[in-house]
Amino acid sequence: MSRQSRQTSSSRSLIGTILAGIVVIVAMIVSLLGGDLEELVNPPTPTPVITQVAVVPGEAVPISLGQGFGAQYNFWQVYFTAPTGSSDHSLYTGGVDGPLAASINGARGTLDIAAFEFNNPVLTEAVLNAHQRGVRVRLVTDNIHGLGDEESSIHRFVSAGIPVVDDSRSALMHNKFMVIDGTVVWTGSTNFTVNGVYRNNNNLLMLRSRRAVEAYQEEFNEMFERREFGPRSSTGNSASFNQDGTPIRILFAPEDDVLSAIIEELERANVSIRFMAFSFTVNQIADLIESQAAAGAQVQGIYERVGSQTEFSTLTQLFCSGLAVRQDGNPFILHHKVFIINDDTVLTGSFNFSANATRSNDENMVIIRDPVLAAQYIAEFERRWAEAIIPSGLTCS
Repeated sequence: MSRQSRQTSSSRSLIGTILAGIVVIVAMIVSLLGGDLEELVNPPTPTPVITQVAVVPGEAVPISLGQGFGAQYNFWQVYFTAPTGSSDHSLYTGGVDGPLAASINGARGTLDIAAFEFNNPVLTEAVLNAHQRGVRVRLVTDNIHGLGDEESSIHRFVSAGIPVVDDSRSALMHNKFMVIDGTVVWTGSTNFTVNGVYRNNNNLLMLRSRRAVEAYQEEFNEMFERREFGPRSSTGNSASFNQDGTPIRILFAPEDDVLSAIIEELERANVSIRFMAFSFTVNQIADLIESQAAAGAQVQGIYERVGSQTEFSTLTQLFCSGLAVRQDGNPFILHHKVFIINDDTVLTGSFNFSANATRSNDENMVIIRDPVLAAQYIAEFERRWAEAIIPSGLTCS
């Protein structure tokens, strides 16, 4: 081989070695970043971070949010809003709308929504994107606070071709739940709005449970397909079952007797009763709380300030009985509808403790006997208790 040929061969070998090295380095970078080349070019939408900790039986795994609190355990995830009191919308990021939007983004077949109100931009885009990629999206709403609200995102849904049904009555379609792909249901007190996520104290509960999904799906179909709302509902869709050994009861007002279910749970409260209430006007519940306190149960309660000192509220009754009740300290709204009983049972949903919720509004409540879930709601209660205020100006006879 000539000297020139040997030099050419040597140069090609060197170039080949350099190119191979570059490929190896790129592969190592991709591997370290935990993705592939397509993800480097088109990074996925960020999702809430589940903190990587050793899973201890009986302990929930925290979920990190920029503005909120989250945890998961077994078949559920739970989230709580963390209002700062700010009115600056530029600061409204990283809230509980993130994990819900991520769940909607993962929908492949169906998305059924029961929404009292809807204007959250993150959730709006997630719903529209789901519709555009072929997911069958359907929505039930309130005729005044949903479809009748000129600023509601629901008008964008209608324009996009998403079918919407409203209740066409004076009482409220007050539910806030979503059923996704027939596999998970999201419920709680959180309206799908900017206020619901970033100004008001709320909770959002996800259940990956076939029986829970069936109950909520039947309730949705009753409203969307049969146009049956409130007392016109022909059937109840309540369900009582065990999910992974956890007792769960789901009820829908007014066709199911939610008030009696609350009474039943309070009657077993021999250790503690905690509640967070946007509206609490049912004297029958207040009377039983007084009775259980007299029998030794520890009682603590937080009322939303607005309306809590009217003649209809039970705040004065319980405060003047010497029970530890306070008004919330959020400059906006405490919107929870929660009881935590004996540190092991949670009652939550859209159901306010009011006559309208009992008799006329479309509502839902889920009762879960799970001390791990109860611990998350207790943590939220303690956060709210720390900023609550002792009522003043009440007249005790």
